[in-house]
Amino acid sequence: MTASLVRRFGQFTFAAAAAVSLSACGINSVPTAEENAKAKWADVESAYQRRADLVPNLVETARAAAASETQILTNVTNARAAATSINVRTEDLSDPATFEKFQGAQNQLTQALGQLRTVVENYPQLQSQARFGDLMVQLEGTENRINVSRTRYNEAVQEYNTTIRTFPDAIGAKLIHGAKPMIPFKADPAAATAPKVNFGSGAAPAAPAVNDNTAAPASPAAAAN
Repeated sequence: MTASLVRRFGQFTFAAAAAVSLSACGINSVPTAEENAKAKWADVESAYQRRADLVPNLVETARAAAASETQILTNVTNARAAATSINVRTEDLSDPATFEKFQGAQNQLTQALGQLRTVVENYPQLQSQARFGDLMVQLEGTENRINVSRTRYNEAVQEYNTTIRTFPDAIGAKLIHGAKPMIPFKADPAAATAPKVNFGSGAAPAAPAVNDNTAAPASPAAAAN
């Protein structure tokens, strides 16, 4: 083998080794994992926006048959306004305060819609409306889509966070990309609790249970028996 061929072979070997080394240091793996997580976040935003778009028609349709439930309908409207007022940019996915504020607002809307469902059960005429039934079906499908998109986002975030903390990818993540961990969704503790709605606002509260220890003493005659 001539010196020229040896030199070219050496250059090729060095280039190949350098490419492998760079790849192993997170040059490609970190941005790939990051873009995957951002794509999954876009799906989350789309699902939440779809739900927000359904709420006004849902509230107006319910108002026609359940006008007396003003407070519940107002709660849903206000919760929607709060949820849509928080915009999370992709760079905010590493900011715990912004992300948790967004999640908290979305959870409030979820709970308000749960109260609305409870109202529906008390208004058969509302359930019989085809328009309202169609909106509820769309809402149910959208919430399923939200759950799926959140799960996939969490999986992508876990992959990304693991990548930027694992050697040797962590080298490129820190020195080249300046990567920061992303924030996953957390389970909402209130999601497992059925919403409480007071439909009898004018009814008197139930009388407290009588404590046997404070009951009036029996008459002497009764005591003798």
